[in-house]
Amino acid sequence: MTLEIERKYLVNDDSFKADSHKQTRIIQGYLSSAPERTVRVRIKGDKGILTIKGIGSESGASRFEWEKEIALEDAQALLKICEPGVIDKTRYLVSHQGHTFEVDEFYGENQGLTVAEVELESEQQQVHKPTWLAQEVTGDVRYYNSMLMKTPYTSW
Repeated sequence: MTLEIERKYLVNDDSFKADSHKQTRIIQGYLSSAPERTVRVRIKGDKGILTIKGIGSESGASRFEWEKEIALEDAQALLKICEPGVIDKTRYLVSHQGHTFEVDEFYGENQGLTVAEVELESEQQQVHKPTWLAQEVTGDVRYYNSMLMKTPYTSW
């Protein structure tokens, strides 16, 4: 069990792709999207992953997270019983001044949205932002994947 501490930002252009050292397609659904206990099923490349997250802190920057790799076949089966809506995205890993940013470019009903997250040691840790980062949206629930599944970006 761990405490996840991260900040989330909008991305203003695709120049991050030139600095990306890895990219992976991700398909995910939610068995439960309740904020107190979000249960996510994910296919990340050729792996299945089950994740449980607790409710976030007041700032939205930290919350409990438990994650376990599961068989790809199990993840595929669980996706069939998830709540309506699916998240389809490519995740790019981009290193910048000692941090690794996870940049998600969304498809389908969330086409046009690109967000970046960076994991931190504490909520007070400073982030040296690359030029392609825009407005911080940490704690804005509209940008949580579990909410994008229910209210996609293209419907805003």
